[in-house]
Amino acid sequence: MIRPLLHAISLGVLLALIWLTLSGYLEPLLLAFGVISCIGVVLIAHRMNVIDHEGHPIHLGWRILAYWVWLIWEIVKSNIDVARRILDPALPISPCMVRVKTTQGSDLGQVIYANSITLTPGTVSIVVDDDGILVHAVAKELADDLETGEMDRRVTAVETRPPRPRKGA
Repeated sequence: MIRPLLHAISLGVLLALIWLTLSGYLEPLLLAFGVISCIGVVLIAHRMNVIDHEGHPIHLGWRILAYWVWLIWEIVKSNIDVARRILDPALPISPCMVRVKTTQGSDLGQVIYANSITLTPGTVSIVVDDDGILVHAVAKELADDLETGEMDRRVTAVETRPPRPRKGA
């Protein structure tokens, strides 16, 4: 009972922060309307039963923020690489399809991994299944980077909680 309530409260706080950031209004009447709107959305989401650990993954905690920083850097590097390939008169591309293995233990982890691949320029996740992710890469080198497993390892680290210390240890 506590966990769904925690998800609902965190969703409400997140919605309120987004509303406040995007609106910029600090007048009492508008703040009240914003709070009422956020409560209404949380109630509707609760009634639809869509507030869970996958729809609002607060259980990932601060690990996801460190992953986002790493992912943004990878996106920047890949942007530069793809732009260089496009601007090169020889157009050094070698499109290929590759299946990368996944080590994530949940559907949420696989979705994070597949979306991370697609967010990185030059690669697109095509199919996600139990065997892994089928990826189209604009160049063989980009596919080779995926096959090293660095992104897979980092996503698995994000979704896996570290073991709790034992009492008395």
